[in-house]
Amino acid sequence: MDHTLLKPESTPADVDALAAEAADLGVFSICVSPSMLPVDVPEGVAVATVCGFPSGKHHSSVKAAEAALSIAQGADEVDMVIDIAAAIEGRFKEVEADIAAVRASVPDGKILKVIIESAALSDEAIVGACEAAVRAKADFVKTSTGFHPAGGASVEAVALMRKTVGDALGVKASGGIRTADAALAMIEAGATRLGLSGTRAVLDGLDGVVVEDAGDGGY
Repeated sequence: MDHTLLKPESTPADVDALAAEAADLGVFSICVSPSMLPVDVPEGVAVATVCGFPSGKHHSSVKAAEAALSIAQGADEVDMVIDIAAAIEGRFKEVEADIAAVRASVPDGKILKVIIESAALSDEAIVGACEAAVRAKADFVKTSTGFHPAGGASVEAVALMRKTVGDALGVKASGGIRTADAALAMIEAGATRLGLSGTRAVLDGLDGVVVEDAGDGGY
């Protein structure tokens, strides 16, 4: 689970509290806005950030520079937003080039996740965007920013994303996952990472439930 705080009004004190809570919750990482980096985290907790967020309507060179700065400031993972319109219109070579530009700024050993904003896409566009992410050598595809009016993650989108990428990439479900039942449904559909802002409530709901571990940390 990525314990997430991306509200525009978040303060350094809020981020410090998020980091302190991470060890208690046993999450994989915290995910914060790039302007909040660097951040101290407990040992064993990774730091994730976002790039081109939330619209994706940034020049690829700007996304690449943002990703590079985030890595230099201690981020272990970068969650980038694609140009959603390019995916909607089927311009998947442009989507691939956008991802590849950021990939070049995220070195080996660091994780690149690609947010496709699945609720805004047709099934065909979801498949095309995921295939572009595979070709550009991303590590994950991710459903949503959580900020788009079309909505967040859905079981159907996660299942289609998993079917498309197979075992080549991880699948992160994020956006609107607020209950244990919703989290388990995403995992059953093929999600290997969850992005949650209400992490404690979800974990409380999972108390006593045995969930098979993906086992590799990265995926």
